[in-house]
Amino acid sequence: MTKIRHNRVTIDGVELYYREAGAADAPAILLLHGFPTSSHMFRNLIPELAGQYRVIAPDLPGFGFSAAPDRAKFSYSFANLATLLGRFVDTIELDRFALYVFDYGAPVGFRLAAARPQQVSAIISQNGNAYAEGLSEGWNPIRAYWAEPSDANRQALRMMLDPNTTVFQYTHGVPDAAQVAPEGYTLDNALLARPGIDEIQLDLFGDYQSNVAAYPDFQAYFRRHQPPFLTVWGANDPFFLPAGAEAFRRDLPDAEIRFFETGHFALETHAAEIGAAMRDFLGRTAR
Repeated sequence: MTKIRHNRVTIDGVELYYREAGAADAPAILLLHGFPTSSHMFRNLIPELAGQYRVIAPDLPGFGFSAAPDRAKFSYSFANLATLLGRFVDTIELDRFALYVFDYGAPVGFRLAAARPQQVSAIISQNGNAYAEGLSEGWNPIRAYWAEPSDANRQALRMMLDPNTTVFQYTHGVPDAAQVAPEGYTLDNALLARPGIDEIQLDLFGDYQSNVAAYPDFQAYFRRHQPPFLTVWGANDPFFLPAGAEAFRRDLPDAEIRFFETGHFALETHAAEIGAAMRDFLGRTAR
């Protein structure tokens, strides 16, 4: 039975919660979650990896069990989240690691990798996008807010925080929705409902355009450093399209592209299969 340790560390006054499993001297994997979830999304993947790897999964500020500092004191931008994550990596003395990135975790993780290429041994992207063609029409309401950051367009995005939208994210594109356990979306909705979290999430919706603007920088990092790269993509994701996975090969010719017949939260239905793919990939390629 995998023993998962539940840790907390304070970085620049912000308390971060993280899950950790595996031997301290084993090769490390850093798991980065997305919206609207937390490290809880990795609850089924961690046991698949911890026998061979040191697995670390932090909750970003404003998510999960990490602190949610006041917006007046902490900038909820992806660049700032990446900076804080870099300090987290230093604080826990994580000198070298593979990256698993999902959704929001992708632009945070790609910023970290581009800033510290020597520390990243490999990258696994699970519906973590870095190309314009990967963005579906589901982004149109958010694109409207980028084009005109009016209060009306900001308020229109509250539908993305609705409990039914969270359930949709978990179940859309899953051939058998009965395979999706309710605790994931139930926990996410409970944490989204905390006072002030809505405004934090709206800030991040607005700042996501900075990630799209940074796509050329991420792609330049891929071309220059050629990290071993695997996608484990939910093929029926309503937000990040399969074309986004295929696009990695433009800059990473040796990238291994795998699709699974499921939706956005692929680990809810395919954690064992994704874990096996990761063990095989990292065993052959991590450097």
